[in-house]
Amino acid sequence: MSFISPLFLYLCTAEHILNKVSLWELLGLRLKGIVCATIIPLLLTMVLFMGPLSMQAYSGIWKLYAEPVYWWSNIRNVIWLRSHVVAPLSEEFTFRACMLPLLLPCFRPMTAIFIGPLFFGVAHFHHMIERIKTGIDFKTALLVSCFQFSYTTIFGAYAAYLFLKTGHFIAPFIAHAFCNHMGFPDFTELNSYKPKQRAIVISLFIVGLLSWCYLLTPLTNPVIYSNDIYTKLVNC
Repeated sequence: MSFISPLFLYLCTAEHILNKVSLWELLGLRLKGIVCATIIPLLLTMVLFMGPLSMQAYSGIWKLYAEPVYWWSNIRNVIWLRSHVVAPLSEEFTFRACMLPLLLPCFRPMTAIFIGPLFFGVAHFHHMIERIKTGIDFKTALLVSCFQFSYTTIFGAYAAYLFLKTGHFIAPFIAHAFCNHMGFPDFTELNSYKPKQRAIVISLFIVGLLSWCYLLTPLTNPVIYSNDIYTKLVNC
């Protein structure tokens, strides 16, 4: 699909759009502004995960990141590579880089941002088969998959927003890899903390969410990323 999707983008994009923007630019594969697109969206996403990151600090996971053995063992792990490299690379390329430029000329930007992720969310239902194979009953597997559909669709909208605002493929790719690494927060872990620690972590969850909401617009200003593709596509 990663090889086929760009062909659909090229064949289905109107000629007058390709006269304004190259296919590489539509795919978010460009050098101008790439440093900012690599760093800023990742930092913004880390702000949102301030609570979960603090939980990792308390559990001592942060210490593992400083160990070369941790990284060496992971890069040889097929499942780890699928979650952190292959899945973010192929999914963001297909659902954001190839799909969003086709939706933008047909829909309002915010509408396009929320339509694409619906397909992205449905694409994760295949995990239901894996759960059933591990012994989970059908009803539970279905409920878990529906829950996964909900938060992957929400993340897909965020990733689409990053792609649209930065005009770079690298922005949603790195954010996706980071979110896959963090996973959905395990709120039940809070019960194992002392009252003071629990209060600090809960506070960081709230501060992280509020800070992310406040920083989202200024840190995704297209000017920062030398991105005028957004304007060209919308005006088409």
